[in-house]
This record gives sequence, structure tokens and C-alpha cells, in this order.
Amino acid sequence: MDLYETGRVCVKTMGREAGSLCVIIAKKDEKYVVITGPKNLTSVKRRSCNTRHLEPLETVIPIAADADDKAVEKAIEEAGLTEKFRTKIRLEI
Repeated sequence: MDLYETGRVCVKTMGREAGSLCVIIAKKDEKYVVITGPKNLTSVKRRSCNTRHLEPLETVIPIAADADDKAVEKAIEEAGLTEKFRTKIRLEI
């Protein structure tokens, strides 16, 4: 089991999107993954992200690798996580 696998829900810990939930779409290498919010739910755009800027959660949603934002949004809705994605998480550091 990989900590940064496709479909893993994470919290952004750095940058202007800190506290927002996102989903891993693909793994590039050991340090980088491709994430999405999707943008209309969490304001997190689809982009490459350093794994040091993510806090993985236990939740994994079933999506295909490189899924488009509509498929990710549908999987989030089916998992009942839509409202959770719309709210920001306060990070304790």
C-alpha cells in the first residue's frame, strides 16, 4: 500500500490553498504527485504538487488514474464527502 496512491484524499499544508482538501490523480515520482480539488469544490486547481506540501488522510475514493475533474467530483459525491470538501480545515502546527 502506497501512502500517496491514486484516489487518496489529502489536505494541502502550504501555500494559498492550505487547509483545502484535494485528491491525488497520479503519481509522478517519489516526491511529486498530480492533485485536483476539483477547482469548483475546493479552489485547488489540477497541478503537480510536492508530497511535502500534503497531509494524507485515511480516505481513498475509487477513481481511475488521470481521471478528469467531473469523474473526481462524481466519486466525491458518491462517497458523501461533498460538504467536507467545501470547508477548509484549520491546521494545527
